[in-house]
Amino acid sequence: MAHGETSTADRVVVAVFDGLRPDMVTAELTPNILRLAARGTWFREARSVFPSLTRVATTSIATGAPPTFHGIVGNAFLHAAAIPECIFDTSRAELIYRAEAHHNGRLVGVDTFGDMLARVGRRLAVVHTGSAGSAHFINPRARDNGHWTFSMHGANSTQTPHAFAEALERIGPLPEREMPRLGELRYAARLMTEHVLPVLAPDVALVWFNEPDTTFHYKGIGSPAAAAGLQEADKAFGAILDWVEAQPDAERIAVIAASDHGQISTGALHPLFDEARQAGFGIASSSDFADAAFIATGGISGEIRLRNGDRKALSRLAAWLMEQPHVGHVFTPARNEVEGQVDGTLSLGLIGNGHERQPELMFILRSDLTADPFGLPGLGGMTPGDVPLGGGMHGGINPHELNTVLILSAATAEPQRGLSSAPAGIIDIAPTVLGLLGLPPAPSMQGRNLAQPPRNEPQRSRHSAGNGAFTQHVDLVEQDGRRFILGGGH
Repeated sequence: MAHGETSTADRVVVAVFDGLRPDMVTAELTPNILRLAARGTWFREARSVFPSLTRVATTSIATGAPPTFHGIVGNAFLHAAAIPECIFDTSRAELIYRAEAHHNGRLVGVDTFGDMLARVGRRLAVVHTGSAGSAHFINPRARDNGHWTFSMHGANSTQTPHAFAEALERIGPLPEREMPRLGELRYAARLMTEHVLPVLAPDVALVWFNEPDTTFHYKGIGSPAAAAGLQEADKAFGAILDWVEAQPDAERIAVIAASDHGQISTGALHPLFDEARQAGFGIASSSDFADAAFIATGGISGEIRLRNGDRKALSRLAAWLMEQPHVGHVFTPARNEVEGQVDGTLSLGLIGNGHERQPELMFILRSDLTADPFGLPGLGGMTPGDVPLGGGMHGGINPHELNTVLILSAATAEPQRGLSSAPAGIIDIAPTVLGLLGLPPAPSMQGRNLAQPPRNEPQRSRHSAGNGAFTQHVDLVEQDGRRFILGGGH
């Protein structure tokens, strides 16, 4: 991808608001995000990846590429070669370390922007309030890179436990956990403005706010609690902006505000795996799967993996899924550029999840743009889990799950400041960070430097498949070698 030959920034600050939908960036809730947008470029059509889940998206931010390249294909998935006895929950530090040991430290098999920075002696510091897994995947080789990662989950949840010790010494003990996570947001802002930015002074500083995602899930997207969490996250970001603007070289500090994915509200629970078992399929959706033919994970989307090698059973299960009225999309590994190996399915490669760790089947439950009880568009079903009915969820390809916040303020941001409708997404963050510092992207990075104009016009396309009464399609936009999912239908 194209990149600048000279640096246009000396430092870059990245703030990620987990789960934030762009249509919730308002003067009332997020005045500081709008303050950044007023002086930069807001890529209003920015997109996440599929599945639109946090650790998948985190790794895509770090690598500048979709899961086809980096291999973190879900928040939880069966990785039998590394962790044979249970589903690999990528939020758990102990399972991550086991998987990393199996892969000799290259579970994420392509270079990240942290790796690229380290190769030229540049530093990345991360303040993370999300899960241990998300803190890991934003810079999976932080220790080897000589970088600094603070995790709100403690010293055992980061490769650089000295960062946690420094935070305790400088800022004090961690706040009590609450809903929304107001204390954690305040702590992160203080750690950034009192230690990371002025003392560590890294070339790139990234802060990850766990709101509004957490409260969206458990209290509802439009709830007063979610609004309070979002307002506090924006206030924390405002403190960071204040620090940047007070520096004598503020014009050489680029700032990026982003979200990893959006969310929609849940309007129905579908016990899909119970129904599959009643239909005669041996599916396990927990760690107790010794005798199961299939291993499944759920949510708005989910994966199903074959354990006994019975391909005919897999085809029957796929056909059964396509008969269920609440299933909207079914994907299998690629037969060709569009179709999956099973008749009627779409290719996982088409939507950026064609890595060798891909499952045999993925599904997405139906959703639409119906208004939820708070009047916000986006309503869908999910399989039962820990998120209550009515809570926010993500993982599919509803436009409000995929559409992300992405704002760049830099001395030489795209000539047309303000709102941009150009195709963009979370895979552009890593090459943009590197390009601003005058560094080339890794060869595996699929994104582009958003501080430079695109080379070609975008091309939109629709790709369809079906089986009998079941029909499905995915809408894509492609530009400069990048592909983004706009949404889909059935």
